[in-house]
Amino acid sequence: MKRLRLERWSGQLFTARSTPARIRPCCLRQQQAALPPRIRFSSSAAALSDDLILEDGEELEEEFSSSSSDTKYPSPPLEAAFNSSKLAALHARLNLSQKLPLQTMARTLVDPSADSNADFNNAALSNLGGSIMSYHVSEWLLCTYPRLPMTVLFAAAYAYSGPKTLQMVGKEWGVETAAAPGEEVDPGYLQFSKLKPGQGLQTQVGSIRPDSKSYYRRGMSSRVVYDDEFGDTVPKQAENDLPLPTEHAYASFVKAVVGSVYLHSGSAAAKTFVTNHILSRYLQIASLFQFREPVRELSRLCAREGFEYPVARIMSETGRRSRHPVFVVGIFSGADKLGEGAGPSLGEARTRACVHALKAWYLYSPGSNVRVPSEMEVAGAKEWEPVHIDIGEVIH
Repeated sequence: MKRLRLERWSGQLFTARSTPARIRPCCLRQQQAALPPRIRFSSSAAALSDDLILEDGEELEEEFSSSSSDTKYPSPPLEAAFNSSKLAALHARLNLSQKLPLQTMARTLVDPSADSNADFNNAALSNLGGSIMSYHVSEWLLCTYPRLPMTVLFAAAYAYSGPKTLQMVGKEWGVETAAAPGEEVDPGYLQFSKLKPGQGLQTQVGSIRPDSKSYYRRGMSSRVVYDDEFGDTVPKQAENDLPLPTEHAYASFVKAVVGSVYLHSGSAAAKTFVTNHILSRYLQIASLFQFREPVRELSRLCAREGFEYPVARIMSETGRRSRHPVFVVGIFSGADKLGEGAGPSLGEARTRACVHALKAWYLYSPGSNVRVPSEMEVAGAKEWEPVHIDIGEVIH
């Protein structure tokens, strides 16, 4: 018969056990999940003898170790941000203020598809940063090019702050993606659930437009009112834990960084950040235009503005009877020359001249140093001078 050691019983049953050091703060639900389960003892002597039959208590130790090892987090804990060299290098590379902590930078790199807990992913920061970025991009485009048609304005906004552009920005910052999300991943990696090879994107289940029926015509006015900043339909709320393309994960990260800069450093710092990293990129807006009937549209534009009817005149030509003739045609409104174009035929040259005249009208700009409304938020700003507001594009 084995001899029972009562001192081992008392040490295992009545001594307070230390709480595991790996407890993630800030979320009560996760703290409760991280604590070891409480031990309940029955008054039955048989049950007690079954649990404590071993002299060294190996059975209880195995239960504690198995219960504590099962607790895993979908994203790295906040304490890991202090030990990440990648995260510190990213913070220094972007020249961010010391007011922005490394824990917030680590949160911007966690997509909702990796961690569905809103306290640890970048969903809220991404929504805030996306609104701030869209505001500064839109006001700069509208004040710099006040005559842009809405279709070109949507395309220019997408070119500056669309998902593909933000993916390029994130990669230029040196951010790499993790193979799979998890608590053991370095916080300096972008974490999201990737699409598996051969897996297609989730089809859009609907939009929030009130006129989403197929027989409604989706015109430009409704795109301005109901759609997003790019003129695209806003889909209904979908699940956040679904896999998503890499460009969307990078876009959420860049927007989250803008939102964190706004929260920790203020609106002026956020505007400077957007100007340096987004609006500083070169975009050839003239290549975004596409006219269906440029000759007719130019004539309607001249009639609306009170100009004389546009007339095409041959400026020069060469090789009329050869295989490769070249004609240079100019469009004149009275004595004013509106545009000029060259082509292998008179009709082609006239069309190109009309396109050149329309682009010259729509790409009018008061200058690159034009003031924007957000400059009035700074203390001691000069008195606001109204910017040029155009009557709008030609509708024919």
